[in-house]
Amino acid sequence: MRYPWQNDDWRRINQERERLPNAWLLTGLAGIGKSAFAEELARSLLCDRPGPEHAACGECESCRWFALGSHPDYRRLSPLQDDDEEKASRKLPVIKIEAVREVIDFAHLTSHRHGQRVVMVEPAEALNPAAANALLKILEEPPADVLFLLVAHAPQRLLPTIRSRCRQFAMTAPARDTALAWLRQQGVADPDTELAHHGGAPLFDHDPALASARTAFLDGLIQPTLANVLQMAERTDKQKLPLAVPLEWLQMWLHDLAALRLSGTLRYYPDHRVALHNLARRADLSKLMQAAGALDKLAPYGQHTLNVRLQLESALMEYLKIFA
Repeated sequence: MRYPWQNDDWRRINQERERLPNAWLLTGLAGIGKSAFAEELARSLLCDRPGPEHAACGECESCRWFALGSHPDYRRLSPLQDDDEEKASRKLPVIKIEAVREVIDFAHLTSHRHGQRVVMVEPAEALNPAAANALLKILEEPPADVLFLLVAHAPQRLLPTIRSRCRQFAMTAPARDTALAWLRQQGVADPDTELAHHGGAPLFDHDPALASARTAFLDGLIQPTLANVLQMAERTDKQKLPLAVPLEWLQMWLHDLAALRLSGTLRYYPDHRVALHNLARRADLSKLMQAAGALDKLAPYGQHTLNVRLQLESALMEYLKIFA
C-alpha cells in the first residue's frame, strides 16, 4: 500500500524506472511508511499488467501471489524471520548471514516468470557484520534482472561500501496536517499529542500499555530525584522494554529541555510544557549537553541484550546531574 503523503515520492521514483539501478536505498525518518512503499514498488515491478503511474493491477497472477506472500520472484529479509516463534521484546534484531546466503542463491536462479526479481532488505542496518559483507559481494557483482530494495532508518550505520553500491532515495515525511488527518481517520485518541511524542512520524504502534508506560516514565522525569530514578529503572526492567524505548523518551525530553533554553520552543512534549519550563530554568546547560552526549553513545546498543536496568540507571544518573 501507499500512504496519502507518498504520492509525490511515487511520481518521483517512477521517473527513474527507465534506468533501473541494481539497488535502491530508501531512507528517511522511521515511521513514515518506507517499508510499505518499498513493498508497493516491488509489487508494481512484478505485476503483469501495471496500470497508470505503474500501479500494480491487484488482479493478475503475480499480484495474487504477492498478496499471499508466495511470489516466487520476491524475497524479503527482516530480523524476525529467523525466530518469529521466539520473538521477545529484548531480542537483538539482526539479519544473519544464513538468510543473506539464501537470498544470494535465489538471486542466481533463473526467474520463475522470466522477468524481474526483487529482494527487499529492511531495516538494512539490522544486517550483522558477516551478513553485510555477504550482501556487499552480490551488490558489487549483481545478477541480471535482480533489484535490491534496501530500507534504512539510519543509513549512516550501513557500510559505506554498501551505500555507494545503491542509488539513494530520500523519502518525504508527511506534513503535520496530513499526518494528523490520517491519525484521526485511524481513530487515534489525542492525535496532536501522539504525533508530537513520535517526532512527527504517524506510523507507530497504538499500544495503550506502552503509552501508559511512557506517561509514568515522563512523570518520573518531572521529579528528578534519586528515588524516582531507581524506581523508573526498576519499573522499566519489569516491563521488559528494550533499552531503546526509554532511551528514546529520555532523548526527546532532553531535546525539549535544550530547545526551551536556547530558543523557547518545544517539539516532542507540548503536553508537558509547564513542567519542562520549570525544569529548564533549573537546568545546567553544559551538563544537559553532557547527558545528551552520553545518551548518543548508548543509543546504538538500545536493542542489545544487555542489562537494561543497569544501563538505564546510568543514563538517569546523568539526567540528575543536570539539576544538581
